[in-house]
Amino acid sequence: MTTKRGMVYIVGAGPGDPELLTLKAVRRLREADAVVHDRLVTPEVLAYASPRAERYYVGKARGEHPVPQEEINELLVRLARAGLRVVRLKGGDPHVFGRGGEEAETLVQAGIPFEVVPGVTAACGVAACAGIPLTHRDYAHACVFVTACLKDGSASLDWEMLARPRQTVVVYMGLAALEQVCAQLIAHGLAPGTPAALVERATTPHQQVIEGTLVTLAARVRRAAPEPPTLLVVGEVVRLRSKLCASEQASQPARQAKACAALSAD
Repeated sequence: MTTKRGMVYIVGAGPGDPELLTLKAVRRLREADAVVHDRLVTPEVLAYASPRAERYYVGKARGEHPVPQEEINELLVRLARAGLRVVRLKGGDPHVFGRGGEEAETLVQAGIPFEVVPGVTAACGVAACAGIPLTHRDYAHACVFVTACLKDGSASLDWEMLARPRQTVVVYMGLAALEQVCAQLIAHGLAPGTPAALVERATTPHQQVIEGTLVTLAARVRRAAPEPPTLLVVGEVVRLRSKLCASEQASQPARQAKACAALSAD
């Protein structure tokens, strides 16, 4: 008797805009028998999935993990062993703070074949749609991605490394730790007037950019009350927003005008 063998595709859904999906991601979704998806995957992205595919929601929020990671791992193995083509759909890129590596390890241990389909990570989405290039020869020669929500729940980072000059720091999941991040960067040498921006729901019609400095940004964010997903960008490249957004507005007035509406009142 031959047992049908399943397959798992760990697919990046991008930062929200369905048009930023890769062609391979769309193909895998259309071929799927089951889709296991995160909270950050938008309905517009899920619409590409085959109508016959079973959908499993395993979303997480800060402090809320209704489906623990171990159970997600077990679900992927169980579905694949049932002979299904499983798409594990994750916001952004699976290997940029997406736990794709952890799930891939589980699949290897279980002897399940898998493929990783990369996606546009949120930082690249912000660079494109919020007018903040991640690198620029005049401002930043390096770009560092970090997460403010570590496995043990802390935001203990290498602050000396992050406070180096002439680099852009992108902080994923940094909304709750925003004040701590800004204070630590100042304490470790960055100028208090260093530009910083918090971007809410990047690349979607609900995108909002809150702009300030390491000193002023936290208060502006409290007033604006953004909701996750958000991304914090720190560095001199943030100064380019006003110039680049003004140019973009001319060619994409409706969408870009909203994306460029920074909340900058003191």
